[in-house]
Amino acid sequence: MTATPDVQRKMQRTAVACAGLVVGMVGLAYASVPLYDLFCKVTGFGGTPIARAENGSQVLDRTIAVRFDANVAPGLSWRFSPETPEIKVRLGETTTVLYKVTNTSDKPATGIATYNVQPDLAGTYFSKLECFCFTEQTLQPGETLESAVVFYVDPRLAQDPDVKDLSSITLSYTYFPSKGGQPVAEATSSTRTTTQ
Repeated sequence: MTATPDVQRKMQRTAVACAGLVVGMVGLAYASVPLYDLFCKVTGFGGTPIARAENGSQVLDRTIAVRFDANVAPGLSWRFSPETPEIKVRLGETTTVLYKVTNTSDKPATGIATYNVQPDLAGTYFSKLECFCFTEQTLQPGETLESAVVFYVDPRLAQDPDVKDLSSITLSYTYFPSKGGQPVAEATSSTRTTTQ
């Protein structure tokens, strides 16, 4: 028994639609990580600070403590620390904090820093103007590099019922071994340095 041309066309359309659905789902699977990363950077979701070109905020009298955390993942023999573990800033005030990183090994090493803000809800209000994160750095044996993070805490934080009573925010950086501009997840050594 053979199918009529009408039935054959319907079967072909169904097959094409199913193939298109499979291709679309595979495409979305590959795009999900960059899209999620973009979503976090735009909205501050998950403690991701928002990058801004300039600070157009009004400075308020209210202050908040900003703590700085510096970590080095296993596989990178670096010493990493902020110039100060904590500062108090006024909401809307542009602030610069320096971090120092030193290669303590006897070989050149390449690393890349990632960051987040805690509590997560504060990420929406922590605005970076300049940052060394996601920039691959290669340090020679014994070399020290000083890098700055320039930021402000958006004064709108004082109006958000979920975080308006927040007294401190933690900015946490972690340096990972890097290859081709991306953090390397697999560690080859077990060196870890933390400054809090």
